[in-house]
Amino acid sequence: MKIYYFEKVSLFIIGFLTYCVVPAHAQVQKQDSLHQTVSLQHATDDTHNLGLKEVLIPTAVIGASALFVHNGWLTKQRENVQNVLSAKGKYKFKLDDHSQYAPMVAVYGLNLCGIKGKHGFKERTIILAMSYATVGILVNTMKFVFKEKRPDSNARNSFPSGHTATAFMGAEFLYKEYKDVSPWIGYTGYAVAATTGYLRIYNNRHYINDVIAGACIGITSVKLTYWLYSKCFKKAKCNKATFASVPYYSSDGWGMNCVSYSEISRTIFYPFGTFGEFLYLRGEGG
Repeated sequence: MKIYYFEKVSLFIIGFLTYCVVPAHAQVQKQDSLHQTVSLQHATDDTHNLGLKEVLIPTAVIGASALFVHNGWLTKQRENVQNVLSAKGKYKFKLDDHSQYAPMVAVYGLNLCGIKGKHGFKERTIILAMSYATVGILVNTMKFVFKEKRPDSNARNSFPSGHTATAFMGAEFLYKEYKDVSPWIGYTGYAVAATTGYLRIYNNRHYINDVIAGACIGITSVKLTYWLYSKCFKKAKCNKATFASVPYYSSDGWGMNCVSYSEISRTIFYPFGTFGEFLYLRGEGG
């Protein structure tokens, strides 16, 4: 039964993400009903860059979330929020046990569908493993240090939320790999991760500060990993944007055509639309 739910969630996410794919940098100029020029403009690749604020801000948020642990008035406010947001054990919606993995699974699912991300299978798997290890170390170390009691039991491993950290790690991983294809792919991953975090509260497994801290840990771990990966594997290269969807129209109708690019500045004749028509595409940019 658990595997069944996991498959349903994963297939839904992958299908939705595929539907949302749109070109991030495509500009279409009209020539005639069958001829259009597509200019692909690639912005400076910042996938492996890491700004100071990208570390300081989430670290500060994690620190602020920690203040709600064993801290009198703040702890009381947190419990008031818990009473509003959680079902207090009356109802449980256990999708969060599976949805935490959906964003990272979507990365591989989209690749299987032919929509390539920033890295090949080997590179992305190394990045994912490094991110997962970082999340595991940070989450379990903090659980051991803070020993915060869970809202629904006497187990002292509430802060931070591991499920939420895993979900947001996957969402940030998905965004990093596919932001040049369409940022909406990553946004969908974040929505799934946020839903996972909320369900941890609703199911009375975590407090809101646990979830916020977990989200920050997940996102920051991926950012750190991408930066570290570029330092450890200097020969590694990111793929250029390799997928674009192009609107078309003619006297016979209109629709959307999908094109894959493996090189820059190449001319492609691609069949689509009504019987035997061809769309002339010229890829430009770097």
